[in-house]
Amino acid sequence: MVSPFAAVPAHLHSQHAQPVPPGAARIGGRWSAPLAARPVDATLTVPGSKSLTNRYLVLAALADGPCRLRAPLHSRDSALMIAALRQLGAVIEELDGDGQFGPDLQVTPIPADAVLSVGAAIDCGLAGTVMRFVPPVAALATGSVAFDGDPHARQRPMGPVLEALRDLGVDVAGEPAPRALPFRINATGRVRGGHLLVDASGSSQFISALLLAAPRFELGLQLEHAGNPVPSLDHIAMTVGVLRGVGVEVDDSVPGRWTVSPGPIRAFDILIEQDLSNAGPFLAAALATGGTVRIPGWPSPTTQVGDKWRDILPKFGATVSLADGVLTVTGGETIAGVELADTSELAPTVAALCALATGPSRLSGIAHLRGHETDRLAALAAEISALGGSVVETPDGLDITPAPLHGGLFHSYADHRMATAGAIIGLAVPGVEVEDISTTAKTMPEFPALWDALLTRPGRLSFSATR
Repeated sequence: MVSPFAAVPAHLHSQHAQPVPPGAARIGGRWSAPLAARPVDATLTVPGSKSLTNRYLVLAALADGPCRLRAPLHSRDSALMIAALRQLGAVIEELDGDGQFGPDLQVTPIPADAVLSVGAAIDCGLAGTVMRFVPPVAALATGSVAFDGDPHARQRPMGPVLEALRDLGVDVAGEPAPRALPFRINATGRVRGGHLLVDASGSSQFISALLLAAPRFELGLQLEHAGNPVPSLDHIAMTVGVLRGVGVEVDDSVPGRWTVSPGPIRAFDILIEQDLSNAGPFLAAALATGGTVRIPGWPSPTTQVGDKWRDILPKFGATVSLADGVLTVTGGETIAGVELADTSELAPTVAALCALATGPSRLSGIAHLRGHETDRLAALAAEISALGGSVVETPDGLDITPAPLHGGLFHSYADHRMATAGAIIGLAVPGVEVEDISTTAKTMPEFPALWDALLTRPGRLSFSATR
C-alpha cells in the first residue's frame, strides 16, 4: 500500500501518527479533514465561476432583452445576487439545462421605469460582488433601498464606491456618512455619469462595480484611479471582457483609466466557465498526495485569475499540462518552497501548499487580502501556526518556513477559502479539523461531497445536483 505521506516530507507528521480512512465526518460540529491514504487519481469538473456568474447576472438585469446563463454557479453568493436583483425588479427564473451542478437561469431585465417597493432591502451576506456591484444598479431605479449584510461584511471597505456614487449625484444615506454597510440608496431613476476619480487600491471590485453599470449612465463613465496600485487587475480585465462581449464600448488603453460609452447592453445567451479558483484545492490535492488530478473543459483563453494555476503549480514541483481542453496536474515527490507575488484570491490555497513544502516560501503583493471575507493574512498566519507551522505576516504578504505540523482545529472565519486551505493541509497531516466546512457554500456548496469523492472514488467523478 502506498504511504499516505508519499509526497510529504517527514517533518510534517508524527512517526506515530496512524492514517485514518478518507471521509468527511463531523465531530461536535467540526469537520474532520480526511487524511489521504494514497495518492489521488481523479478527473472532475467544478461548479461555475462565481466572478463570471455574478457579473453576467448584473449585466442581464441591465440588458436590452431577456438573457440566459447556462451552467451558472448556484451558491450563497449567487443566491444573494439573484435576490438583490429581484428586489430591484429583475425577473430571474430557473430553467432545465445541461449543467452538472444545477439549472440554467433566465433573466428578464429590470424595467427602465422600475420603482422600488416600499421597504426594499438587500442582504449582501458576505459577498463583495453584491455589496459593491449592486448599489450602482440600484441608483438607476426609482425609490429607496437599504443595504446590509453579515456582521463581518460591515468591516469590508465600501467607501470608494459610495463616494463615487455621491460624486455622480446619487443620494447615499446613513449615519454618519457611510463608508461601509449599512447604508441606503435613494435613487431618482437616472445617473448622469461623466468623469470620476476613485482610489481602488483597496479592491479591484470598486472599479468593476462602476464599470458594469456605466453603460446605463447618461454620459457613460470616464473612470480614473488615483492612489496606490490597484490589486487583482485580472478581475478588472474580466469585467472589461464581459462588457465588450455584450456590445459595450470600453477603452482601457491607458493604464489606470477606463472609459465606458453610454449605450445598450445587448441581450445574451452565455455558458458560464467553471470556477478555476475553486478548482485550486483539488489541483493542490495532487501535490499534497503525490497524485494526479485532471479537469476537463479548462477554458483557454480565459479572463479568470484561476488560470494562473498553470504557472503557479510547476513552481511547487508539479507537472502541469493542458491538452485537448484537459488540465492535468501531477504532484512530485516533495513540494518545493516558492516566491510568488500577487496570488490574489488563490493565496489561501497557495499558503496551504507552502505549509506542506520542504523549503521556505514568500508570498507578496497581497496586502489587500486583509479586506476580504476576513483578514486572510492574519487568519492564515494564525491557523497554520496553531498547527505547528512557522509563519510571519509581512506588510504585504506571508513568509512561511518549514516546520513539523500536527493536528488541531483550523478556524474557518466564515471564509470559504480558509476552510478549503484547512482541508488541503488535512490531506497530509493527521487530526486536522476544520471549524465549519459549510462556509464553502459561499461559492461551492458541493465541496465536501466532491472532496470526499476525490479521496474515496478514484476515476472520473460525477455530481448530480439535487434541486
